Amino acid sequence: MNAMIKVARYHLLMPVMLLGLPWATLAAVFAVSVVRGGGNFQAGLIVIFGMFFVTGAQRVGRWLPFGLALGVTRRSFYAGTALLGVSMSLVSGLVIAGLQAIERATDGWGQSITFFRVTYVLNGPWYATWLTAFVGLSALFVYGMWYGIVNRRWGMLGLLGFIAVQVLAAFAVAFAYRQSGDALLLRPAGGHPATLSALELTGVIAALTVVCLAGGHATIRRVTV
Repeated sequence: MNAMIKVARYHLLMPVMLLGLPWATLAAVFAVSVVRGGGNFQAGLIVIFGMFFVTGAQRVGRWLPFGLALGVTRRSFYAGTALLGVSMSLVSGLVIAGLQAIERATDGWGQSITFFRVTYVLNGPWYATWLTAFVGLSALFVYGMWYGIVNRRWGMLGLLGFIAVQVLAAFAVAFAYRQSGDALLLRPAGGHPATLSALELTGVIAALTVVCLAGGHATIRRVTV
């Protein structure tokens, strides 16, 4: 645990880039939305989720060699980086929930703007928004870490192969879901397609996060720098 905390602090040597850049980017997108006036800008919130993915990838790709040079083990570096990402996601999810509450209370910042309320996914009670945002940000940070590890180990060709495998797996799951949907869960008693609730979707994303954590951990053990 002590080694994990040291790695997390090591990443914070440049806190402005790590903590400030995602929120500065989101603030810029929000400012543009305000200048344009009232409207639905739900897609703008995607920016900070994308930034967490990029940050996760960069933490491994750029900082792993230096960390190992300082005597940090691969396991400690991976665990400490993941701890940092989860901690950032925890706080950021709470901030998103708070901004969403303000948006509701001010009728969309006084201009009927819908920015922090995303239909179906982030549009419930504050605790549901916080949980979903926390899990989503954590998932993308960890997923980005895995991308960075694959790129560090196998280069661009390996990364392209990694992406191709995921695309094929997604098509296979979608095909199997379509083939078995009518018989399994697509047609409940009212005849309408069954859908996951936001919290159920959050549970699925949490499970995928665990898979990404395990995959990244298995991959980083053989990374050469």
